[in-house]
Amino acid sequence: MITTLKPLKIGKYTIKYPIFQGGMGVGISWDELAGNVSKCGALGIISAVGTGYYKKLQFIEKIVASKPFEAINFYSKNALNEIFKNARKICGDSPLGANILYAINEYGRVVRDACEAGANFIITGAGLPTNMPEFTKNFPDVALIPIVSSAKALKILCKRWRDRYDRIPDAVIVEGPLSGGHQGFKYEDCFKEEYQLENIVPLVVEEAKNWGEIPVIAAGGIWDRQDIDRMIALGASGVQMATRFLGTYECDAKAYADILPSIKKEDIVLVKSPVGYPARALNIGVLERLKEGNAPKIRCISNCVAPCQRGQEAKLVGYCIADSLGKGHLGDVREGLFFSGANGYRVEKILHVNELIEELVKG
Repeated sequence: MITTLKPLKIGKYTIKYPIFQGGMGVGISWDELAGNVSKCGALGIISAVGTGYYKKLQFIEKIVASKPFEAINFYSKNALNEIFKNARKICGDSPLGANILYAINEYGRVVRDACEAGANFIITGAGLPTNMPEFTKNFPDVALIPIVSSAKALKILCKRWRDRYDRIPDAVIVEGPLSGGHQGFKYEDCFKEEYQLENIVPLVVEEAKNWGEIPVIAAGGIWDRQDIDRMIALGASGVQMATRFLGTYECDAKAYADILPSIKKEDIVLVKSPVGYPARALNIGVLERLKEGNAPKIRCISNCVAPCQRGQEAKLVGYCIADSLGKGHLGDVREGLFFSGANGYRVEKILHVNELIEELVKG
């Protein structure tokens, strides 16, 4: 028997279905995807990564070698405003989130930009955002949701936030090592049993109880209603799903609709990233060029993430993540980088967002 999914209240907002659509960049979850997810009663999340590429770079002030120049253009405020404006045309006043990686250059500026653009939630992973509340002081209604990979990380975060800012997270996402994109684990730990999602969710739920009523959202490898029910049974208040939304017509990176139905399990790999974390991606595009020895020459134009040290880490791993994800968004299957969760091979056909959410809700 399928039980009814309960609405989820976070801060001042209520989400009809406790399903987050994971924030995916560059240009995977922008206005079309996030707007339609929120319209259908789940939480649409706009990725703030690489907004300079929106609508073929038409909202930025400086382009060099067909790329956004420096972080001010790669994380374009004008483009982010336009993305939120167009998402709102689709979903109206329904809650919308923004996903902003902690590792990016100009993190604080981009958080403020997202709040001004109309984000109701700020979601941050790729590092422990100990100063996240610093940038939202003028936006008290915006809910703050960090992403963690352990109970220890949540404890550290809550203590820092309470001591410095007299607040705790409005919710927390706990992400296991089957997710797409960057992982919160060392490479070898991604394969260990103790770090799998079903084993870390109960520990994070227990730690969350120590700080009050913090809703816990489970993420990483969630595929169907059975997975949702399993996570809720472990104490989670909801789930975050990203890879399933790659397989929708509304996904803003249109190349996925052509690529995913032919992907096999062995085509999804864990690779090194200039961000300093392992990342899960499809073994196509720039990753194939690396094996052939003819990957594009690295020249740091966008200066996207602090850990890369102006292209030094990119040269060590063999590719620029900003350039490669940007090419992926633009549909360049030869030199693009295409992130996917471990279950990406299970996408057999492309659905509309409303069909997917109906399937997840009704079971």
